Amino acid sequence: MTPLASYRRLLHLAGPTYVMVAFVGRLPLAMSQLGTLLLVSTASGSYGLGGLSAGALAVANAVGAPVAGSLADRVGQRPVVLVQSLLGASGLALLVAVVGGDAAPSSVVLTAAATGLFLPQVGPLARVRWRPLTRSTGAHQRRLVDAAFSYEGAADEASFAVGPALVGLSVAAFSPGGAMLLAALLLAVFGSAFALDPSARLTHSAKRPAGAGRLLTAAFVVLVGAQLSIGMLFGATQTGATVLATYAGTPGTAGLVHATLGVGSAIAGLATAYVPERVGHERRALLAAWALLVLSLPLLLVGSLLTATATVLLLGFAVAPYMIAVFSLAERAVPPARVGTAMTMLASATGLGYALGSSLAGRLADASGATAAFAVTVGATVLAVLLMTTQQRRLRTAAEAAPDVVVPAAQSRVPAAARVTTG
Repeated sequence: MTPLASYRRLLHLAGPTYVMVAFVGRLPLAMSQLGTLLLVSTASGSYGLGGLSAGALAVANAVGAPVAGSLADRVGQRPVVLVQSLLGASGLALLVAVVGGDAAPSSVVLTAAATGLFLPQVGPLARVRWRPLTRSTGAHQRRLVDAAFSYEGAADEASFAVGPALVGLSVAAFSPGGAMLLAALLLAVFGSAFALDPSARLTHSAKRPAGAGRLLTAAFVVLVGAQLSIGMLFGATQTGATVLATYAGTPGTAGLVHATLGVGSAIAGLATAYVPERVGHERRALLAAWALLVLSLPLLLVGSLLTATATVLLLGFAVAPYMIAVFSLAERAVPPARVGTAMTMLASATGLGYALGSSLAGRLADASGATAAFAVTVGATVLAVLLMTTQQRRLRTAAEAAPDVVVPAAQSRVPAAARVTTG
């Protein structure tokens, strides 16, 4: 089965409506981090407070996501994601009100944290749905799951291009508060639609007994560290772009600059389906990590929005291949009953890395400008290279030991009535 045929088959299995809902449903999270940074830093005049608030949102999301993922593994995604979507949308609107009311810095940070606690991680949870959705495809399933993870990696990166771009356009047309309210509206509508889609039932009906198998193996801890490094890259790069844009007098363009990271990444993500199966995911992660390091170094030399945009665009071509390899390794390295928890833990590590990267870069930028912020980006890629270089054997062993789990065919298809809903 060719990669293009794999993508067509995935679209047929899930339905175009589901694919659209799952993509738009992840935009609010992509918007919330930059939106919070711009909202708070613009109102307070402090990059440090803006970075701290965005970091608090990311840290709280990192804490809440694995809890939600574990709960979804036990009771199903539908009730969990629905509650998260409604509470998260309310939190985004409340944050706008708190900042607009000139609240104390501590109140702003606490509100951002409370909001982040409830924002759903749609991308990782969508990954969990592909194994049961493709169960009926027999010998083609592994290839289809790999293609699905390539698509999800591209979709995540596209969301982090479209999300910041929406923030930038909203800030230019209205205000940072308007951008956050748009994120709240999208989450309330499309997050709820993702929760209620019939595919959510498959993750529960096809689950294994809770606690079956160990989650925190040495290999999985390495993968968590790998995602921490990429989160630091996101946070530091976004902060550096914000500093350049603010100095240029157009803070809203920070979202457009950072969006180019997602553009290059999304293109590369879709292309990873064309990598031969004989090239293991651990090897792909290693090559992508070195590409991240090489492509991040020019950020230390940029001095304008134009050069930063071009450099960030090229850097993006290494991001999705790296993340797709990491998530694919995790899907194989953990017990099937714990995949939801594992995917959200990796997303949490990304959020923690974002918090660390944005907070550190924000403090350095307050003292030394954008170049200091981008130095944190380079440091994050060094961490990625060290992890992937030293842990190749461990990751390969974990991936090769992955069991092939068989689920009854009756649990592998969306019911006919549901197929109408999913397109």
